[in-house]
Amino acid sequence: MATEFEALGNPDAVFAGLETFAAPAGVGLVELESDEVTALCPITAQPDWYRVQIAYTPRERCLESKSLKLYLHSFRDDGIFCEAFAVRIADDVSEALACPVDVTVVQKARGGITIRAAAHRGD
Repeated sequence: MATEFEALGNPDAVFAGLETFAAPAGVGLVELESDEVTALCPITAQPDWYRVQIAYTPRERCLESKSLKLYLHSFRDDGIFCEAFAVRIADDVSEALACPVDVTVVQKARGGITIRAAAHRGD
């Protein structure tokens, strides 16, 4: 059976872009969440752990979850602040889906402080 996906079903897949598929008729809100996301503090280069929540109401496309996992994993060596991280994810996912997207990024406590940043992209 032929597939339109590069990542799904490929155990050796590396991130090559956010993949989408046709939204099934009648699907409403889609929510995706991962708490296995890391990036580096852009100042200290210490690792930060994140929970990322993505929500959207699909117009024509849905986000394929394995490509999203690889996308989120691709930030592990990047220096980025939590607030910029939320905006970056919202921009990229909204562009891939061509629909409004809400993203919340929660940086797990480091130094006793938890940061929550939210971004909305689309109309």
